[in-house]
Amino acid sequence: MDETQRRRPAPLFGISFAPDAAPEGVQRAPELARIADEAGLDFLTIQDHPYNPAFLDTWTLLAVLGARTRRIRLLPNVANLPLRPPAMLAKAAATLDLLTEGRVELGLGAGAAWDAIAAYGGPQRTPGEALAALEEGVTVIRALWQNPAAGRAVAFNGRFYQLAGARPGPAPAHRIGIWLGVYGPRALRLTGRLADGWIVSAGYVPPEEVPPRQLAIDEAAEEAGRPPEAIRRAYNVAGVVRRPDDPFIHPRRPGIIAGEASRWADELARYYRDLGLDTFIFWPAGRDHAHQIERFAADVVPAVRRAVAGT
Repeated sequence: MDETQRRRPAPLFGISFAPDAAPEGVQRAPELARIADEAGLDFLTIQDHPYNPAFLDTWTLLAVLGARTRRIRLLPNVANLPLRPPAMLAKAAATLDLLTEGRVELGLGAGAAWDAIAAYGGPQRTPGEALAALEEGVTVIRALWQNPAAGRAVAFNGRFYQLAGARPGPAPAHRIGIWLGVYGPRALRLTGRLADGWIVSAGYVPPEEVPPRQLAIDEAAEEAGRPPEAIRRAYNVAGVVRRPDDPFIHPRRPGIIAGEASRWADELARYYRDLGLDTFIFWPAGRDHAHQIERFAADVVPAVRRAVAGT
């Protein structure tokens, strides 16, 4: 075990569920949020695909769920930056952080599904443009989170975003972390240089492909004079937490875990120890999401914490 591993943060755990706009989804969302909050999970995350007509608006949903919960942190997983101007996203995040007494973290994505984004009036960007815009967006957001008491206006003349004497404020209730949902080489280096966290899905980056990406983040952080362990590493893991008498489920896609709580605990503990991941977001699949979230919080989370204690 090397020096970095010894200083790694304790694991955190969260959930994500679809922002389903159907009547049953609208009714279910506050209940799932309540269960996660009362169960002591760390994060409530919601994916952000504004162009999907079957989805609610993620930021509005997070605001409502923030009002219905008391301690769980709120995280877009991840916000679609091309359709959310960073200046207004900074204002929205700071506002919700104040209203929830410091429970907001900001996940950001450079964008995908460009035809759908363009259909909503957003830009069509190449991968290089999207990455450059993401870096500019981080700069704009952090500039507008400054304490407005200083009285300084902010100017920024980027290729994609501009501020012309903008007045910062309000300042958020706490230092909001910016987590980047990226997996390309240059984007990983950006994460190491600037971000507070990294979010990636097992369906896009399976476990065996995580270590080289972790190394890229670590190297970029060290080159920027940052401690790599200061950057959280989150893994979106979908699947089903089975009860012992449930029929066995054969996953149809890679990156999905289908098994009893003991299997989930073994896998997540291995991801923590061997892959350097420290934050695990459970995306329940199948039926009875409420029960699965309860089992994840009651049976999986404590077992993982016991398994990695002292790591």
